[in-house]
Amino acid sequence: MTDTGDQKKLVDLVDDMPLAMLTTFGADGVRSVPMARQEVEPTAEMWFIAARDSAHVRAIQENPAVALTFSSRDAWVSVTGSAAVVDDDAKLEELWNTFAEAWLPGGPEDPNVVLREVDVERGEYWDTPGGKAASIVSLVKSKLTGEPYEAEHGQVDV
Repeated sequence: MTDTGDQKKLVDLVDDMPLAMLTTFGADGVRSVPMARQEVEPTAEMWFIAARDSAHVRAIQENPAVALTFSSRDAWVSVTGSAAVVDDDAKLEELWNTFAEAWLPGGPEDPNVVLREVDVERGEYWDTPGGKAASIVSLVKSKLTGEPYEAEHGQVDV
């Protein structure tokens, strides 16, 4: 992904959104599952920890195209990219945390635990800076004036 102001904004937003819906496009069709994002790098490369024998890991091995959606109270991010299943013990150890352990109690030494790396190719975000109060003001203003809801919007391509 190229380095632009919109890219930095997208990465900053996602950095505060640890949970995503991951959509895969495998032989069993389109499927979305919640995933905890472990890390987002400045290049918008994202890391996840998963069970090797899961349906979404199999789907990624069949077709690496994925979509991720993130949301918070006042911002939304949608990205598409290419995912890969990665065996890297050092990176897994670096990213391991108690949240991952809640889903994968065997720990990072469990041979069924694997990393998934998503290389973001395109992203889009909507942000309503100022939090809940600013969102309410924008909503009321929209209702009174008939103008669209005010949100910062950006798109990032490779």
